Amino acid sequence: MKKENETELLFGETIPETEETARKTPVTRKRMARTSSISITEKKASYGRHKKAKGGLGHGLKIIPLGGLEQIGMNITAFEYEDTIIVVDCGLSFPEDDMLGIDLVIPDISYLKENISKVKAFVITHGHEDHIGALPYVLKEINVPVYATKLTMGLIENKLKEHVLPRPVKRKIVKYGQSVNLGCFRVEFIRTNHSISDAAALAIFTPAGIIVHTGDFKVDYTPVNGETIDLQRFGELGKKGVLALMCDSTNVMKPGYTMSEKTVGKTFDNIFADNDRSRIIVATFASNVDRVQQVINSAEKYGRKVVVEGRSMVNVISTATELGYLNVPENIIIDMEQMKNYPSEKLVLITTGSQGEAMAALSRMAANIHRKVSIEPGDTVIFSSRPIPGNEKSVSKVINELSEKGAKVIVQDTHVSGHASQEEIKLIYTLTKPKYAIPVHGEYQHLKFHAELAQGLGVPKENTIILSSGDVLELTEEHAALVGKVQAQGIMVDGLGVGDVGNIVLRDRQHLSENGLIIIVLTLEKYTNQLLAGPDIVSRGFVYVRESEYLMDEAKNIVYAALERCLDNNVSDWTKIKTEVKDSLSDYLWKKMKRNPMILPIIMEVE
Repeated sequence: MKKENETELLFGETIPETEETARKTPVTRKRMARTSSISITEKKASYGRHKKAKGGLGHGLKIIPLGGLEQIGMNITAFEYEDTIIVVDCGLSFPEDDMLGIDLVIPDISYLKENISKVKAFVITHGHEDHIGALPYVLKEINVPVYATKLTMGLIENKLKEHVLPRPVKRKIVKYGQSVNLGCFRVEFIRTNHSISDAAALAIFTPAGIIVHTGDFKVDYTPVNGETIDLQRFGELGKKGVLALMCDSTNVMKPGYTMSEKTVGKTFDNIFADNDRSRIIVATFASNVDRVQQVINSAEKYGRKVVVEGRSMVNVISTATELGYLNVPENIIIDMEQMKNYPSEKLVLITTGSQGEAMAALSRMAANIHRKVSIEPGDTVIFSSRPIPGNEKSVSKVINELSEKGAKVIVQDTHVSGHASQEEIKLIYTLTKPKYAIPVHGEYQHLKFHAELAQGLGVPKENTIILSSGDVLELTEEHAALVGKVQAQGIMVDGLGVGDVGNIVLRDRQHLSENGLIIIVLTLEKYTNQLLAGPDIVSRGFVYVRESEYLMDEAKNIVYAALERCLDNNVSDWTKIKTEVKDSLSDYLWKKMKRNPMILPIIMEVE
């Protein structure tokens, strides 16, 4: 008997796509000639006409991106029609520079919680963190089935094991070409290529029409694992009539085609041949299973043993191998403790840290704080990834540290993108012939460029729609209109705290990081408010006290004078006393040093 939390292979709910089933389903409709009622320039005006998301026109499909627009990462989009909501992807993003101490950012799902009775499922396109990373947090509050392909589901299960969920989650594996009925929607998984195996595009059959969501994709005619993208299916959908195409915008500004993943394998072979007397360390994304496969292939070809380092890398390789997505020759992978049994030129380390993350394995090696691996002169370190925007400084820092230790660092021609360039995006538009173009997955510059590209392919300007996270787009064959906005700000995660750090806390952290802290301790008699001890001043991150004794003495005098003024005026309210002390000292320090530290007065009472 199957346990309640076991993954189910989806058979009973699947519907093979045929012309007959397409005719029977209520979502098929004739193409109509009327144009959209919304354009990019009409966006703000539309808000004025339709103020509430639950109001609006009321008869169309609502598309509600809760993240992933005007940013790279945190992809999540809700599709709603009457009493049905399905959610495509549920990813996280990594903190920006001003988010001090924040570990990651997950989407705000307030709208989904408010409409939880409508939510039928999460449908996942592939297994990257920016598409599955928030699931463990979100499923604690919205426990609905999760649908995904085999490898994607394996990676999701790994993540769910690390979190304690109040109830088991139904997880159902879907094969390419299969469909699942979810309320009034039918969702079909279509094979695509990406930098991780088992990526899928989605054909969402709705009462309003067919929506094609590409997920992250590229057209790779020679993939390392699996088959090529199912372009034929995109063409078939185009013939039926696609209401809207939601297409990946990440590489839309890059002309031409994205190179095949297999080209990196040839580069690895050349590097292994040219550096046959040094230990090789390869840093890449843990989820890039095809890249890991090519490193293993080169290691086998040149007689090297492979060591895997980094928790996420170990987990992904273990899952991919178990599910048959990695072909690992017997005895080629060894434990780190066995490294000492082999000469350096017979070893390859596959590690995390290609983005310069402070606690990732490669960063710790570069900083000499890794417990088991030290960078040695003559090591060859390969960065097999492209820095995510914002990570350039961190990556450069790690490269410099590695170079200082005598390592040879290689960053050229060791990575190809997993995202479609302009010509591949044009191909998808040509095949699907959508009435509406809704660019997704990218910053505003990408979305705008994508909209212009779509117009060049024949989509009318008024039918290209640039959305922001939180926008509610209502779509029918006759019209497209923004009918409101829902809450869609990111929720910050700090350690085990989810959402307990907001803008005010971040502002305080920023203040502390820039100006430091001064704590003033006073002891007052209970009834008379006479000063019994203090003021004592503690400085952290403001000045070095031992070299600033005069300043500290002056600060004490300022605090004492402020306290005297309060007592002379019979002020007994501690809040007012603290404010007077704080303001007086703040004015003095600004005049004296042009600095503005955080000042925290503490008053203790003694009878």
